[in-house]
Parts: sequence; structure tokens; C-alpha cells
Amino acid sequence: MWSAFVVHDEDGRTVGPVATGPAGGGGAAGPATQGAGGMAGLMTGRSTFGGNKRRRTAAAGQGLSEAQEGKIKLAFFVAIVGVILTVLGVGTEFWVQLSPPKSFYNNQTCLTAHYGLWKGCTKILWVADIDPERDSCGPAELPGESNCTYFKFFTTGENAVMFQKTTQKNRPPRPSGWLLLHLNVAAAMLALFSLFLMVMGAICITMALSKEIVFFLKPASFCFILSGVLVLLSLMVFHQSVLALLASDHTVPLHHELSWSVSCVGCAGAVLVVGGALFILLSLPYSPWQRCLPHRSSAS
Repeated sequence: MWSAFVVHDEDGRTVGPVATGPAGGGGAAGPATQGAGGMAGLMTGRSTFGGNKRRRTAAAGQGLSEAQEGKIKLAFFVAIVGVILTVLGVGTEFWVQLSPPKSFYNNQTCLTAHYGLWKGCTKILWVADIDPERDSCGPAELPGESNCTYFKFFTTGENAVMFQKTTQKNRPPRPSGWLLLHLNVAAAMLALFSLFLMVMGAICITMALSKEIVFFLKPASFCFILSGVLVLLSLMVFHQSVLALLASDHTVPLHHELSWSVSCVGCAGAVLVVGGALFILLSLPYSPWQRCLPHRSSAS
């Protein structure tokens, strides 16, 4: 008698009988062939299971399909663009440029300044290099002698002085310097908190892609939308700090203009909000496009 046993694959389905018997003999060819076929079927079944695991889990509602994963990666790329623009804007000092009249000091050189959240720079420019139609000194991109320092009121509480306009650690008789200090600190803290939310959103998206769980898209969308709003709010607060600086002293007339770092931050805020909205749409159990515009049947 040939003893046979049944082999099951990892899904519990029967692959085929595997028979064992003594080597040789004419009647052993059939069972040996069945055993070889069963083992081949088992190996085929395992490889099929590994290749179709994603499709079966997606059909059961437990994972992500390839189309969903592609859409999430595309939305994540949009959010990453916003993160890069935010880091570029927050890390540079070209938020605002302050320029007195080009003939305020002398007829050969003039002084201009530009600063951001953490750092300020003054630059001596040659009047001959400035556009004759421009009344103020600048732009700061012209060649000249530059001197940059980090703002120390974040660490030691020292005042920052630009064109005889200063920020005060304590409340002065005029509240403009005190207001400038607190607005600068508030803008910097909002930018830092927005960066923290971006990191948390990126972690959520990474978990959603690695664990194939759609639930992580909802906290990721919240993090990216809130970070975009905070970036835009930081930009508004910084602009108010610039206005407070200009109002602190009128000895030196200044012309101010926002520079390219502000453009990066503004675009970053908009891109982050759009990326968060895309994650909200991808986390819905149905397609909003198909729900709003259902396909018409051929008969209608």
C-alpha cells in the first residue's frame, strides 16, 4: 500500500497528494510523478501567494492597491515640494530688504540691509552700480562689502540695531521695539512648529505606505494643512514686525520691499495646504470625482 498525504498551501487550499514509496518498480512511477507535481504545485502556490498578496488584501479592504499607492506617492511629492520651499525660505535671510535713499550718506556709497527670522546683513554698495532710475539703495544682490550677524535676542536677549532702529528686550517708552521683538520671536516659533508638523506628516505617510493602512492619511493631512496655515501666519506676523521696525525711529527714511525668501515661504504654505487636501481626498472610502460626476450608462 502506498501511503499518501495531502499538502495544503498557505491559504488552506489543497495542492495535491504526495505519495511515498520504495524506489524503483513500474508502479511507483505514477505516485512519484504525483508527488513531484504536488511539490511543484506547492512551490507555485507559494510564489503565487507572494505575488498576489497585495491584490488580495486590497480586494478585502485591508491594504492599498497599486493605484492608491501611486496616488499617495504623488501627493507626498507635492507635500515634499512644500517642505523644501519652507526650509529654503526659513533658512535664508532674504525676507525683507531695507534701503535708505542712495544719496543719504554720500555720493559714492550707500548702505542697505536685508534680514530674515534668524540673521541680518548690512551691505555697502557703490552708487555707480545702482540703476540711475532707482531712488533707494539696492538691490542687495549687487556686489559690495557685506556684514552678517545672527540675531542674539533669541539667546542672550541683546538688541538688534538697523539704521538706528532697535529692538528692545524690555518695554521701552515707545512700544514699537518691544512689539518688534515679540513679533520676530512669534514668527520664528510659528515657522519651527510648522516644520515639526511637516516631519510628523511625513512619518504618517511613510507608515501608510509601509504598513498599507489608509488611516494614517488623515493625521498626515491634518499635519500638512496646519503646517501650511502656520507658515502663512508666520509670514503675516513677520510683515507686522517689519512695520513695527519702520515705526520705531524716523531718523533714517527707509524703503522696504519683501524679497525672494518670502516668495518661497508663501508658495510653500499654499503647496502644503494643497498636499494636505489631496491626502484628505485619498483617505475617503469613495472617489469624490465619481460621486460628483457619475458615469452615464450607454442607454441614456
